[in-house]
Amino acid sequence: MADLHIDDFYRDVALIMLYLYSSFPRKTILYVEDVCGPDNPDEYGLHTERYRGCFSAMVWLAEQGYIQFYETVREEALDQAVLSQRGFLLLSTRSELKLGIPEEEAALPPSVMEHSMTNIMQIRTALKSRSSIMMRQVMHYLLSQ
Repeated sequence: MADLHIDDFYRDVALIMLYLYSSFPRKTILYVEDVCGPDNPDEYGLHTERYRGCFSAMVWLAEQGYIQFYETVREEALDQAVLSQRGFLLLSTRSELKLGIPEEEAALPPSVMEHSMTNIMQIRTALKSRSSIMMRQVMHYLLSQ
């Protein structure tokens, strides 16, 4: 049986990191709906498991030191969210993974080649592929660093 909630977790964490990397070093408000899509709370106002899982992934990233934030906005967002030093260095560092690296490496300028080998580019490649296996490989690799 597949652990779909773990696949969702890896995708959410990748999107959260990508979102915060694209706005680094500015602090921003990070909405759960921007990561996992719109939610339809039930008749009691409770969010779906998927939505709560995404919010929990955001909080978990902060607890593990990858991101920082000022406060939560109910279960809807993190206010003043930003990558921590640990998160930024992890994403901007050269990766040992080689997903999506062009075979004609010699034809590319060194700056382009170096950028294509960073961990953030590995996340972008995995997201673009829409492969849960590739996403699992990338995120497991990053979170074990």
